[in-house]
Amino acid sequence: MITGELKGKVDRLWLEFWQGGISNPLTVIEQITFLMFARMLDINESRDEKRASRSAKYTFKRRFTDEQQHLRWSNFCHEGDPDKLMALVRDGVFKHFREHTSDIRFGDYMKDARLAIEKPSLLTKAVEMVSALPLEAGDAKGDLYEYLLSKLNTAGINGQFRTPRHIIRLMVELTDPEASDVIADPSVGTAGFLVGALEYLLEKYTDEDAVVEEVQEDELGSFVQRTYTGNRLSAEDREHIETRMLHGFDFDSTMLRIAAMNLYMHGARDPDIHYQDSLAQSFADRYPQQEKDAFNLILANPPFTGQLDEDTINPAILRMVKTKKTELLFVAQILRMLKTGGRSATVVPQGVLFGSSKAHQKLRELLIEDNQLDGVINLPSGVFKPYAGVATAILLFTKGGETDHVWFYDVKDDGFSLDDKRAPLYKDDAGRPLKFAGDLPKVLEAYRQRDKSIANTEENDHTKTCFWVSREELAANKYDLSVSSYQKVVHKQEQYDPPSEIITRLLGLESEIAAELKALEKML
Repeated sequence: MITGELKGKVDRLWLEFWQGGISNPLTVIEQITFLMFARMLDINESRDEKRASRSAKYTFKRRFTDEQQHLRWSNFCHEGDPDKLMALVRDGVFKHFREHTSDIRFGDYMKDARLAIEKPSLLTKAVEMVSALPLEAGDAKGDLYEYLLSKLNTAGINGQFRTPRHIIRLMVELTDPEASDVIADPSVGTAGFLVGALEYLLEKYTDEDAVVEEVQEDELGSFVQRTYTGNRLSAEDREHIETRMLHGFDFDSTMLRIAAMNLYMHGARDPDIHYQDSLAQSFADRYPQQEKDAFNLILANPPFTGQLDEDTINPAILRMVKTKKTELLFVAQILRMLKTGGRSATVVPQGVLFGSSKAHQKLRELLIEDNQLDGVINLPSGVFKPYAGVATAILLFTKGGETDHVWFYDVKDDGFSLDDKRAPLYKDDAGRPLKFAGDLPKVLEAYRQRDKSIANTEENDHTKTCFWVSREELAANKYDLSVSSYQKVVHKQEQYDPPSEIITRLLGLESEIAAELKALEKML
């Protein structure tokens, strides 16, 4: 979680840009991201150098040649002459951005990279402030991205809400990616899901004795930062993960640039990120091998509550579900993009679960009758605050086959307060906030241990937080997928004293009051 102090640093940096004449919030975010990227290249290079010196097993591709050492952040951030700093960053660092990525798809988003800061004094201040940001520690850069994006005037328009990192982690762990998977996000945003999948795979394929531990400091003292090297990944697996596994599509060019840099900084050296509306016919025309039967796993939080013109939508999607609602169209398109047997975890507004329109019912019928709907996880309504209070759920499904029973879980506590502050509710022994707490670990355990054999027995208790519902019951209820339609609420019977006992106690109380009054009269 980003602290108040860190928010203050970002706010001051933001204000410097505005006072320096850069008022377009997209440009501000883009320029700050470029500077963060420059610093992260240096940080990652230094980390890899240290790891390589400690372990002969650890190898990496250098980001800076011997002749490019002056372009590393640590070597130019203390330049005292603003004009020299401007020339170095504009003509050297940004040129390095373009050349360093020219041979990979990521280069498509860097070939036009330029320094939009024209005042040397502003660049000097910006470099100083970015140097003060804690980009080395854990998820700090991800939290910074989230906070920067929250300052966009466009945040929340067309249902584009950032997915909280703990929800991303839950969805990634529920789907359990493999090193051989091909993974996509059709509304990639800042690539949170793809980064989450990448981090999960590195941890999954790292032996305990191959974890690199480094001591870090924060306001609460020292702690151990664990880095997963993925030592059990073969050279072929690593090449696949870094260059062919991760795919993302979006129609916001600024988000794509940030997504590409985010993935690159996390080790995906050639991420496949495209400027493309996943619902449009142009997607099918330009990327026919990716828009249908292409992926083993799709992780997504598509835009909510959007409305599209029917003539802009791919007719193949409309044949599955005839609607203008983006939340329905995206689920249908995700089914098309998956290979048979491919799986997905997708966030949807709860209206998808119980909406009464023909399109809503048709989509739910499609998920259940023609595919395998593995689970419905109901989330608290405050998960997306402060962007929105919309109630959401996670759909877990596999393309193909059919559904005989659906597993439901009702999450009440995601580990954070459900108001606009979204403060962490749980801390470790040192007082640091726990980022994966509340019901979420319980959801994972319950999903992994779910046993369909109990679905038709008394053990399938609908009064509990998780239970099974049969396809027959779902079909009889117009394929309604809302937890409340099947969860039984047990009303605890209150015990009341018999009237005779109440009267007796009242009479006794009356006698006590009369005695007290007599005592007071004597005193007076």
